[in-house]
Amino acid sequence: MDVWLEFARGPLFAFCFLVMVLGLARHLILQVYLLLNKGHTLRRVRWSMVALDSLGWAIPLRHLIRGTVVLTLASVLFHIGVIVVPLFLGDHVLLWETTLGFDLPQIGQRTADILTLSTLACLLVLLFYRIWVPRSRALSRWSDYGLIVAIVLPFATGFMAAHPAWNPVPWQAMMLIHVLSANLLLVLVPFSKLAHVVLFPFDRLSQVHWQLKPGAGDKAAAALYGEEARV
Repeated sequence: MDVWLEFARGPLFAFCFLVMVLGLARHLILQVYLLLNKGHTLRRVRWSMVALDSLGWAIPLRHLIRGTVVLTLASVLFHIGVIVVPLFLGDHVLLWETTLGFDLPQIGQRTADILTLSTLACLLVLLFYRIWVPRSRALSRWSDYGLIVAIVLPFATGFMAAHPAWNPVPWQAMMLIHVLSANLLLVLVPFSKLAHVVLFPFDRLSQVHWQLKPGAGDKAAAALYGEEARV
């Protein structure tokens, strides 16, 4: 078990991280290529407004839709946890330094526990909305539910591994599941909606980034607001 754990933490982690980096780099290169080929549009873009608008959507108090306050707050808290815990937890920082050679600030275990539990709770809220709210269910695919499970696994197993007294299985087994599920999530990032970690700023350049299929706008409007909202 220790050999497998060491392999998962070392070479396998480095490989999965490389896949994520290369995949995200490909997204960035393609988006920059699209921008350069839309030069006539870019000359009219006010980049300061794009930056402010991106910040506004990151903290979307101005964009709340009636009935989605809980969903929005859960989404914001989820994003905080899913970024802060993997990057700044002490054990993770040691892994970044050992495997990739760079250091980061650390958060304490108590803070990590709070953020982990908050992230898991927010994921349950997001899952509830996808299952029970008609407009969210209409826009959801099986891959969306699978992605929620893929995010739950490393957070839940990491929390259990950090509290061995609560483990239903030996610590080595729980840690191996945690590391393997985290590696899987790294690989999924550039091939799933998690790629918006780098694509988010491009979303604000809607005339460049959004490339919807014919009729997609009508379907989205109908799913969100009913058939009468078709344009």
